[in-house]
Amino acid sequence: MKQKLLFAFRTSILALLALMLNGQENADIMAKIVQGERPKLAVTDFRGSGDSQSFMNTFNGTLWNDLQNTPTMQLVAKSVYPLEVPQQPSDFKPPTFTNPVRRGEQPQKVRNGPWLTDWSDPPVSANNLAFGYAAVSDGRLVLFGFLYNLSAATPQAAQLIAKTYFGSLDEAGARKVAHEFAADILTLFGGTSLNGSKIFFVSDRSGFKEIWSMDYDGSNQKQLTNYKAVSTSMPAVSADGKLLAYTTYAQGNPKIMVQTTDTGRRLAFYNPIASSVGTPEFSPDGKKIYFAATIDKWLQLCVADLDGGNMQRLSHVQAIEVSPKVNPQTGRDLLFISGRSSTQQMWRMGLDGSNLERMTSGVGEVANPAWHKNGQIIAFAWNGGYEPGAFNIFWMDVAEKKPVQLTHGDGINENPSWAPDGLHIVFSKRRGKVTQIYSMLADGTNLQLLTTSGNNIQPVWSKGIN
Repeated sequence: MKQKLLFAFRTSILALLALMLNGQENADIMAKIVQGERPKLAVTDFRGSGDSQSFMNTFNGTLWNDLQNTPTMQLVAKSVYPLEVPQQPSDFKPPTFTNPVRRGEQPQKVRNGPWLTDWSDPPVSANNLAFGYAAVSDGRLVLFGFLYNLSAATPQAAQLIAKTYFGSLDEAGARKVAHEFAADILTLFGGTSLNGSKIFFVSDRSGFKEIWSMDYDGSNQKQLTNYKAVSTSMPAVSADGKLLAYTTYAQGNPKIMVQTTDTGRRLAFYNPIASSVGTPEFSPDGKKIYFAATIDKWLQLCVADLDGGNMQRLSHVQAIEVSPKVNPQTGRDLLFISGRSSTQQMWRMGLDGSNLERMTSGVGEVANPAWHKNGQIIAFAWNGGYEPGAFNIFWMDVAEKKPVQLTHGDGINENPSWAPDGLHIVFSKRRGKVTQIYSMLADGTNLQLLTTSGNNIQPVWSKGIN
């Protein structure tokens, strides 16, 4: 049964289709991820007994958002659901049929309660159904979650998930069990849950620019540094999610700081003596840090061990070069931003400086390169594009070098960072004098506002610590 369900989803982040809507000078470019037929999922509103009912709004909202915010399935609108909603398998009652009284009459179907076809037939027309209920046991929230394949003939044959989840009897517990149930559903549909992933960013809401973190959906926002000084430069997180690097002016001149993401414990990092040090980035194996430092009056690319030792200079040009990003798949090539061709553009080279090539056209200015986990796709900010003047978010296949625009004419959009699932992007958007952080699907749809307090910039998405 699970194999039958998996047929419905195939997503390839490499399969991009850029469509020119018209031949005008300012034609819009749309991009979409090409995928197979997506299964339709109906998700009922869960109810709870006793004190658990107080937290069902939180649970239902979290579950719906987790499942809606993915391209692996289509959620059927609740407005077309039947009035009688099952909560547990025993609620399903098969219909019966009357015996014809007269010759030639057809048997009449008698409905005895909720049944699978209530959800598989129009107007719902769902392929699958998620339902369940909550209760309280020993002071804990207990969630009973079920997922059915509606093409099956009986509830017993339809069952894909029948699982019990436990959480604290509060809002946090309701979100926890919702995330866990959603993760199990996503796994069956070939998706990946973002639960547990973290977004690190810079915020000035405390009166100073400090490093903060939040969950993937904008919840659980926490201040991580308290230097009471400017801590800026897009934070970097190691591939295992355990280390965080950033630049702070807390000690006067800018310095790179490295700390753990769980306890905030500071690690020693020897900074070069320079008027400017910034844009740190971990190597894929977490053993080195790439960054930019002022050398011979120019910001140049450098690499050092995790403690700052054995520093090597990678740039040797009279131009500003920043934002080094190592290919996470190969570990052999490096993206960076350089002004060596006049305006700042995105370049690529081997770690030894070989195979140098400019990735962008030379028009406008480019910033904030970000590798997709497959090492084939790059997201970046560009103020050229199809609406010159303001930065927007783009991506390109490294082989084709054809930029695809994701944001359009709505503020200044910068600092893209890929989610661990490779299907979402987080970025900052400035409207007027205020900058906030948003997420979106990798085709530019399903925009989600994640921050609202203060100015919030330079997000980076980490898988979190397992």
